[in-house]
Amino acid sequence: MSEKTSGELFGNFKIFQSKEHHQPFSKATILFSSLAFPAATHEIKPFSITLPFKQEKVVLHGYLGSRTDLSKNFFFIPLLSRSLDYSIQIISSARSSGEKIKPAHEKLKTLEEHTPVVVRGLLKLREAKDGKDLGKAKKISNVEIELGDVQSLNEFPKDIIAASETVFPPEQRHLQLKFDKKARDFLAFRAEAASLCKDSLRSMEFLEVETPLLFKSTPEGAREFLVPTRRKGYAYALPQSPQQFKQILMASGISRYYQLAKCFRDEDGRADRQPEFTQVDLEMSFATGEDVMSCIEALIRTLWNDMLNIELPSPFPRLTYLEAMSKYGSDKPDIRLGMPISRIDYLLPADLINMITPLTNPIVEVLVFRQSSQEHDADQTLKFISNFMESSDGTVFQTNPEGGPGIFVYNSRKPLQGLQSFGFEAAEEVERLFEPEDGDLIVLQARKNSPFTGGSTSLGNFRLALHKAAVSQGLVEAPPTFEPLWVTDFPLFSPTNASEPGQGGSAGLASTHHPFTSPKSAADVDLLFTDPSQVIGEHYDLVINGVELGGGSRRIHNSEMQRFIMEDILKMGPERVSEFEHLLEVLRAGCPPHAGIALGFDRLVAVMLGRASVRDVIAFPKSGKGEDPLVKSPGLMNSEALETYHLQVKDGD
Repeated sequence: MSEKTSGELFGNFKIFQSKEHHQPFSKATILFSSLAFPAATHEIKPFSITLPFKQEKVVLHGYLGSRTDLSKNFFFIPLLSRSLDYSIQIISSARSSGEKIKPAHEKLKTLEEHTPVVVRGLLKLREAKDGKDLGKAKKISNVEIELGDVQSLNEFPKDIIAASETVFPPEQRHLQLKFDKKARDFLAFRAEAASLCKDSLRSMEFLEVETPLLFKSTPEGAREFLVPTRRKGYAYALPQSPQQFKQILMASGISRYYQLAKCFRDEDGRADRQPEFTQVDLEMSFATGEDVMSCIEALIRTLWNDMLNIELPSPFPRLTYLEAMSKYGSDKPDIRLGMPISRIDYLLPADLINMITPLTNPIVEVLVFRQSSQEHDADQTLKFISNFMESSDGTVFQTNPEGGPGIFVYNSRKPLQGLQSFGFEAAEEVERLFEPEDGDLIVLQARKNSPFTGGSTSLGNFRLALHKAAVSQGLVEAPPTFEPLWVTDFPLFSPTNASEPGQGGSAGLASTHHPFTSPKSAADVDLLFTDPSQVIGEHYDLVINGVELGGGSRRIHNSEMQRFIMEDILKMGPERVSEFEHLLEVLRAGCPPHAGIALGFDRLVAVMLGRASVRDVIAFPKSGKGEDPLVKSPGLMNSEALETYHLQVKDGD
């Protein structure tokens, strides 16, 4: 022991004190002591006992729990594992067996709960095996640690209140994760799912290939993030997806490609969208959409079986885009909910149609909502639908310029069972077609008599909102199952949308998926020359429980056809087409037929865990404004950065 220090020496570290003044060493010495610490001899996790039990000295790393004082000179304190999953009890007394004062006892009393520490001590059998778990941490009840020494590795400030009821804001995401085991479990589940995806795809002979994140701007369909360079006027673009690179790989002799790819799209935040996201991206040469769907079904069934112990159907059911929109009013329908939509205008009297819509010669559709309850209480249904239509979720449907929903409660105690507006013949036909019971809702909705466009109809949206409200009120049960579905045969082109950049052509059309999607059949190729708006693409979306997990297509692998689509159908200008010359040249070099898909990995994990928002399964998610509230990104560019990258900020909004 040096003359300048006194205190108990325990293994490789000391309690530093001045012999003369019993004052701590300098701050630099204390800070260094938190950098120099011994390795742990054991992890804090369930401990198997072999009899006869032999006590041993151990070194443990972890976080302090809440201390329990049994007397002035004796206390218990739990030590939580590094992962915060387990805790072990530390026992400490003021004096050792030789009646010598133990400085470590007093030192431990000064440390705050949640402090990261190194503990040296004696591993002993624990006599009292009872005791509750510490929050979500499982308590190790067969052994305990007799304190030998403790080393604080940092401080936990008193101004942070971490009680069980504390709700931390997004600005303190680190504390959300630290004190919410469920949030950490979500990340662990995500990591396991990623590993299983890779193993499964490798077993199907897919090769993992990383593609660049610094790409160039091309009009694929979504708004991009640009990365300026010091070369004046030049910028990279972050990839919307690895779409073009994976097609290039198909022309490069890579027969089956995959990666968990980072993608970037500058779009408005929604519950299932982030400006940066991860997708399970894959492509297959000499393949059709059927081949891709077969591989994806195998992957999805493996994930659900291995991680959720749920067996999904084989094969997955399918609906065409037209069938999905007609039957459920959505291109990503939740088929668990029932409530199919039917067209009914052919049997309705003109005065009823005029009552619900200002449109001339409209299509009128109907859905029937049934309670789960056996009571069939019409009055209860009337109260429910009245409250719903007055709520913020319901009032939006009343402002529909095509007319609000016409809602009728089936009630056998009323004339024509509450369907007086239908007239005798129509009411009788409704009863024959739908077999309504007391308390059922019959909902009519008109829409323009024109082909479907977009992803949903007003009645399709009403169906979802009505079911959600009914579940919250206990009128129906939330469906507990998973129902996968392929939606196929999308239109190859859709009318241009002012909110989407599309491909920038002048034809009034944009690619529904992206401009590389192939027409489905020879008949569709013929339609390219006569009526492009009627062409069906070999495009397929995977939907589970009303959530689109991903979409894919068979690609155009012929350079001349790809150029024809861009120049003659979409009518993209020469400058726009030139941005794809690299791809056209690749396709020209004997590129084989190929198809692929991209699954939104964030959404996939959220669906598996039953979470409504992908933010719950991302370590550091962005807000609805695309901001990271913890690190405060994006940051404001200073004048030096603007000058370096030849940028200037325009005045105004």
